Amino acid sequence: MIKKLEISGVHLDLEEDLKKYVSKKIAHLDHYIPRQTRGSAHAEVKLKESHAKNKRQFTCEIILFLPHEQITVSESTLNIFAAVDIAEETLKNRLKKYKEKRVSEKSAHKDRKVRRLLGKVLAKSR
Repeated sequence: MIKKLEISGVHLDLEEDLKKYVSKKIAHLDHYIPRQTRGSAHAEVKLKESHAKNKRQFTCEIILFLPHEQITVSESTLNIFAAVDIAEETLKNRLKKYKEKRVSEKSAHKDRKVRRLLGKVLAKSR
């Protein structure tokens, strides 16, 4: 679970059910964060309401702070819950890419270490 989660509203009164909904959605994302970075990850969620051409527009912006990287997602729709859902899905896909990148970098580093050690062992045996 993401330990630090800040939810704020701009031109919008945050009701308790909306806060719980956002917390549940964002807390679920820790499965897509590498284990080593889960402890230091924290998120900011900004929910905004705007009026344009007699239409209410809701925006959900999620900023996830990870070691060496910051992932930002922003989605706008006519429904605040739909905006949260779409932003959560987009962030989930971006986190999958982040995790793949981190895991591949880590395995490449381990491969270099193994090759280096193997080279030393073979050099000593000759």
